[in-house]
Amino acid sequence: MTTINNHLYLLKTNVNEHTEKKGQLTYLSWAWAWAEALRADANATFQVQMFNGSPVCMIGQTCMVWVTVTMFGKPLQCQLPVMDNRNKAITNPDAFAVNTAIMRCLAKAIALHGLGLYIYAGEDLPESDEPSITQSQEAEIIALAKEVGADISGMAKYFKCNKFTELPATMYDTLIDVLEKKRKK
Repeated sequence: MTTINNHLYLLKTNVNEHTEKKGQLTYLSWAWAWAEALRADANATFQVQMFNGSPVCMIGQTCMVWVTVTMFGKPLQCQLPVMDNRNKAITNPDAFAVNTAIMRCLAKAIALHGLGLYIYAGEDLPESDEPSITQSQEAEIIALAKEVGADISGMAKYFKCNKFTELPATMYDTLIDVLEKKRKK
């Protein structure tokens, strides 16, 4: 494949089956992403930037990691704070947290070449002030789903959430309508 076709292949690849949701964040498996990177470009490489022998750049009591992925002869660098699953920087992180950040940064740097790029769309946008489904609405959805024999975990998986309260309030009516239609069948 040509470089353009490889980029298009990466951009069009659906990575959803290789992601994991933690809290409100979605993570792409770094191992799967790297395998796909090598499939698209057998000469792909990555490098962790070092700072005086350390893979982290300290910023106060928190730190950042940098990873450069070279694919199709083009190096693209990405940085990422060492953070928890709520997207908050960890104060004085341990080696495990640093390693986790490096591998997340690797997946993100691969995304700069196209693979799973859509996961990061909006990542740099401020958190939405849009209201979410309330706990009482969630209880109604679950009760109706049980009543009509709907697969609650399947519904959550489809909407990529752990709880329906993670969904925007505008989804409440849609979910109720779908469940009501199932009841009428």
